[in-house]
Order: sequence, then C-alpha cells, then structure tokens
Amino acid sequence: MDNPVAANVLGTAGAVCWSIQLIPQIVINYRRHHTVGLQPSMMLLWAFAGVPLGIYNVVSGFNIALQIQPQILTFLSLVTWAQCHYYSSKWSFEKCALVTSAIGVALGGLEAGLIFGLRVPKRDGLQWPLTFMAVLSAVFLSLGVLRHYWDIYTHKTVRGISFLFVFIDALGDLTSLVSIFFEKHLDVLGMVIYGSELVLWTGVMACGGWFNLKPWVERWVKKKREEGSQMVAMEEDQSQRENVVMDHRIPSSTSVFRTPNSEDNAVVRREGRTTEAEV
Repeated sequence: MDNPVAANVLGTAGAVCWSIQLIPQIVINYRRHHTVGLQPSMMLLWAFAGVPLGIYNVVSGFNIALQIQPQILTFLSLVTWAQCHYYSSKWSFEKCALVTSAIGVALGGLEAGLIFGLRVPKRDGLQWPLTFMAVLSAVFLSLGVLRHYWDIYTHKTVRGISFLFVFIDALGDLTSLVSIFFEKHLDVLGMVIYGSELVLWTGVMACGGWFNLKPWVERWVKKKREEGSQMVAMEEDQSQRENVVMDHRIPSSTSVFRTPNSEDNAVVRREGRTTEAEV
C-alpha cells in the first residue's frame, strides 16, 4: 500500500513517541534519586540496538522520521544508562559523562561508517547485510526488554520502571509498525523489529496488571470493606446510646399509670392515718 503521506504521518508519530518515551523514566529516576529495579543492561542493549536499526532504516530508504528515530533511542538510552550508574553504582558525574560520551561517539561513528558501507552491496542487489542489521536490532531490542522479565520473575513485581514510559514506547512501536504498511514495499523485517518489541511491552503491562494492579485493587477493596464495617459498628453504637438516653427520659411504670383518682385516694389515706395518730 503506497501512501507516502500516511507513512510519514505515522512514522513521525512513532518518532515522537520514541523521542519522549524515556523522558518519564529519566524524570522519575531524577526525582527518586535511585534506579532500583531498572536494568542498566537493558538501557545499554537499547543503545546498541539503535545502531543496526538506524543503519537498516537509512539504507532501506524509510521515511525521514524512521531514520531519525533510532538516533534518539540511542541517545536517551545512554542517558538512562548513565543514571543507573550514577545513582546505583555511585559513579561520579564526570565519570558518567565521560564514559557515556565515549560510547555515544563510538556508536555514532560505527553507524555512519556502516551506512556508507552497506549502500554499495544494496545497490548491487546484495541484501543479506541489511537483513543481518535488521535481525541484530530486533535481537538487541528484545533482549533489553527480556532482561526486565527476569527481574519480574525474580521479585514477582514490576519495579523500577515507569508504566508511562512502557505505554509510550509501545505506542511508538505500534505507529511505526503501521507506517511500514504504507511504504512502497511491505518490509517484513521492519515489521518484525517493531512488532517483537510491541509484543514484549504488552507482556510487561500485563505483568504489571497482575503483580502491581491486582494487589492494589484488593487492598483498596479490603480498606473500603473495613471502613464500611466501622461505619456499621458506629451506627449500632450510636443507636444503643440513643436507646439508653430514651430509657432515662421515660418515667417509671408507677408514675405512668398514676391517675388523678388514685392520687386523691392516696391523700385521703394519708389524712386518715394522721387523724388516728392524733387520737
């Protein structure tokens, strides 16, 4: 389905999502001043994945948004990786900046060299080097997410990772995947790259619902039930107090059934006893 406008719009949406996907995670790391649960190996694998993905997208002639997208992925992944070492490994800021910059320059140089190098075999009809780049990027991206699955399995919870980041990343995968359908030629390998990560992120969100959301809902329901029981107990206690007050206010049975005639008879009997005593 050849629709350049749709391909560029969806590709741009995917690039925007991938441009901001790690920003929520970076902000959370900064506010918490720790990266417990966030896997630095995942971030480094993603930084590596940006290189073959960038080579594949550029040499394949994808829309400009998909060509820029891997570069943003590598940059933000390296920033997040540096945070992991700054907060968890207690590296100094200078060491983080130096090591991260060195890795970024090395990856950028490698990508630029391979882009120029692989254009020649593609022009000559040799496709396997590009196929290898696509497979390599899919493997790196998948291994990065799978590394987090091990943490989920070990601790029985989704910890340290921002679900907003997961959602935005999955949305970027989805829009990028759909944009490929509107290219001149349906690229199966491109679909595998974005589709595999989309499936893995969907699994992480499902694990979050099971391990994180379900206990929270159960605690919330239990809390509401306890509050309801307390309210019922308070209402019963208040009702008992009101009954006691009413009992104190009601006169005794002897006074309730006293009539004027009985009162007169009592007066007569008292006067009679007084006269007899005088006699």
